[in-house]
Amino acid sequence: MSATGDGPAIELIAVRKSFVKGKQTTVAVDGLDLVVARGEVFGLLGPNGAGKTTTIEMCEGLTAPDAGTVRILGRSWGAGDDDAIRAQIGVCLQKTEFHDKATVREVLQLFASFYDRGRSVDEVLELVSLQEKAKARQSTLSGGQRQRLAVATALVGAPDVLFLDEPTTGLDPQSRRQLWDVVRAFRAGGGTVVLTTHYMDEAQQLCDRIGIVDRGRRIALGTPGELIRSLGAEHFVTAEIDDPNGHASEARLLELPDVVAAERNGSELQLTVRSVHTALPALLALLATHSVSLRGLATRSATLEDVFVHLTGRHLREDAA
Repeated sequence: MSATGDGPAIELIAVRKSFVKGKQTTVAVDGLDLVVARGEVFGLLGPNGAGKTTTIEMCEGLTAPDAGTVRILGRSWGAGDDDAIRAQIGVCLQKTEFHDKATVREVLQLFASFYDRGRSVDEVLELVSLQEKAKARQSTLSGGQRQRLAVATALVGAPDVLFLDEPTTGLDPQSRRQLWDVVRAFRAGGGTVVLTTHYMDEAQQLCDRIGIVDRGRRIALGTPGELIRSLGAEHFVTAEIDDPNGHASEARLLELPDVVAAERNGSELQLTVRSVHTALPALLALLATHSVSLRGLATRSATLEDVFVHLTGRHLREDAA
């Protein structure tokens, strides 16, 4: 990698993009501002239709914005620097198709021929752990192996910035973690990664910072920890109770220490709390005082999906309305 300079890896300023189909105009990206620092893994999250892929495609030079500025490593698409930008980025799309009869090595040799600089095919095979499959036809690869090959084609040009658009969708847990290792190794070598994903554990494990977008606008930005702390509480307590007289009302639950939100749905209680160690004993004491039977109890930490639902009222896997 040969990234130089002190400026951001990616900078989007007031970027807009709309698509027209018949008489209907859909605004995919609506005045988006975004900065990705060099050497970080940046996650772009949001529901289907939020504008993630369109944003990535504008960064990759595959789609031109209607308005605004897109800069990659200090250069702008359409300003005479397109070839220089392409030489410094690697792209892994949501789905990549290769010729069925081509071997893994042949696929990588073809992609390597597109670049003046780059890694050797053997080096890239080692990076994605496909050495033993070098002579195999790509049509014989498993889903995880094929996706690692797609990432390898993005790495063979020794890019400074790597774009990964939902790279682990549909993969088994082992294959996902193998790709995580590839991403971590690329970042450790000084590279910048922009990642879209629907897997919240993936974003939390890999990303230094995360931007959440909805309906083409950025609605949150920060580290995974910062976003979770923005909820005002980091834990949930769920209880199943036998309380026909309603002693454990939402009003009483909200009076418990470190409880910031309470919801009762029939026999189920859900508390959003700052501290489980404080709130849980207080809850148990309340139930005991009023002879309310406890049939089930569970606690969990807040997640990035909780952040998203809090901000938009929708789960990440739901289609945008």
